[in-house]
Amino acid sequence: MERKHLTRPLTPLELEIMKVLWDAGPATVQSVQEKLPGEPKLAYTTVQTMLNVLHRKNKVKRTLKGRAYEYAPLVSREMAVRTTLRDVITRFFGGSAESLVMSLVASRDLNPEKLAKLKRLVEQAEGAAKERSHGNS
Repeated sequence: MERKHLTRPLTPLELEIMKVLWDAGPATVQSVQEKLPGEPKLAYTTVQTMLNVLHRKNKVKRTLKGRAYEYAPLVSREMAVRTTLRDVITRFFGGSAESLVMSLVASRDLNPEKLAKLKRLVEQAEGAAKERSHGNS
């Protein structure tokens, strides 16, 4: 059960709250509420509820500081990106990362500089894959 929470992508509101925690570090409900974008501001109780949900999902930890809890991320931004990408690849591309990349290339208006950068990244990945395969031989 614990593992399932770690592999589930963040909802849009959870992501906004996590962005505040990633950028600001440990914060109270009030501090998170003040730093969230948008007007009107979310109600204090809404932010508190969402932080408690994130705590139950093991995405944040909370520590009692005086009379208020302070929340800190347990999941890094990089881990959240990987989890979300894995979800998108599974749901939209049948588990094929290659199909995702092909779709991005096909749907974007890539200028020559971006195409050259993409080509270098592919060549680096090919080189790393060859090194791994020779290392396993």
